[in-house]
Amino acid sequence: MFSSLRVRLPLFFLAGLALAGIVTGLIAIQLFRDFARNQTLHSLRLESAGIAQLYSSAVAADFAAKRGEGRRAPTFARAELELATGDRIYFDGPVSPFPGEDPGLPRLNLQKIDWTSGQALTFVFTPPHLKGAYYAVANPVRVGRTTIGAIVVAKRKTAINQFVDSLVRRLAIAFAFGLLVAAVFAVYVSKRLVDPLLSLSRAADEVAGGSYDVAVPRRAPGEIGHLAERFDEMTSRLMESEARERNFLMTVSHELRTPLTAIRGHVSALAEGLVEDPELRSRSLAIVQAEAVRLERLVGDILDLAKLDAHRFTVLHEEVGMETLVERAYETFAEQARARSIDFAVTVKERPVIVSDGDRVLQIVDNLLENAFRATPDGGRIGLELGQTNGSVRVVVSDTGPGIPPAERERLFRPFVSSGTGGTGLGLAIARELSHALGGEIELDSEVGLGSRFELVLPAGSGSG
Repeated sequence: MFSSLRVRLPLFFLAGLALAGIVTGLIAIQLFRDFARNQTLHSLRLESAGIAQLYSSAVAADFAAKRGEGRRAPTFARAELELATGDRIYFDGPVSPFPGEDPGLPRLNLQKIDWTSGQALTFVFTPPHLKGAYYAVANPVRVGRTTIGAIVVAKRKTAINQFVDSLVRRLAIAFAFGLLVAAVFAVYVSKRLVDPLLSLSRAADEVAGGSYDVAVPRRAPGEIGHLAERFDEMTSRLMESEARERNFLMTVSHELRTPLTAIRGHVSALAEGLVEDPELRSRSLAIVQAEAVRLERLVGDILDLAKLDAHRFTVLHEEVGMETLVERAYETFAEQARARSIDFAVTVKERPVIVSDGDRVLQIVDNLLENAFRATPDGGRIGLELGQTNGSVRVVVSDTGPGIPPAERERLFRPFVSSGTGGTGLGLAIARELSHALGGEIELDSEVGLGSRFELVLPAGSGSG
């Protein structure tokens, strides 16, 4: 159960929140404890100073009236003062401030109080007949300039603790409520985040099992939504790749079986002596040779395409004179053009020299020309043009074939797809992959009924001239 991200995510979130809350609470409690102590001592100082002043005034007034004889205790009593302040009040001194009368103040005799100094003093002590520690502030009682004792106002330390404990209980309740709200929010967020991930996980399991038609979350938040989109694209490409692979194998099997069947049939007939006419024998041998050449070309094309797909294709870097290369391509197809009465012309506008793989560039041009000759009817026109513009070398092959509809142009560069007859359907696929391997591309412009224009664009490189 705890291995599930749906459980661990909110637990980690709540654990972090709880830890932060506990640390913050402990710091806040300590700060408030110090604040309450300082406020208590400040209040005791004010009370002590005020009560000491009351008694000093009462003693001074009575002393002036009776000229130093017995002084009468004031009418205000300790009990009322303690009730008003909530604190305990004591007198510390050698004799009563009102000789002959009970002032109503419990007397202390603390060695730690130097009331003769006339200064206020803060200390902690345990009053007589009581238990526990008390905060206390002593202020002197004076008659004129003579200090006769000190008023001590005390508050029990546990009173502060009770106040702080009450605050802690309220903070704990607030923290528990906040943690509950955070838990609900964490579960909600966890569900929003984890559910799409679980869907992706299930989809990945299905894809691993060979099923690519899977459902992925469509409206997942943020990066998870982006991941879902990429995953959907991946499954689509895997489906296309698997379909292409099946079609590739079926087409290769068919393409290989056709010449092999023809070769086997003619060879069997020749071996069994079924063909006795010398002319028929020559025709059978010619067919065997033609089919063997076709088979060799097909195998070579398949190997080239496999190397390109596996990125195991090696590209040479050498200076290539493009004019010489174009002329070689022209000479290769010149005889075929003459035999079919095709107007085949070459135009050289620039004579660039590039750094590339000359054999592969020639292979691309030958494939484009071969495609053009297959598409162009006898008596048509094919053009081969060499030029250079904007730092790129361009080799253009144009024809007057039937043209290619826009919907078929991208499909034409796939393996075993041909616009004409008699080809393997690998030439244009290999040409485009080779152009990419050489850092270039093939552009296609075609109009149905008027012909097509294939343009090989290669980087001029440092060897251009």
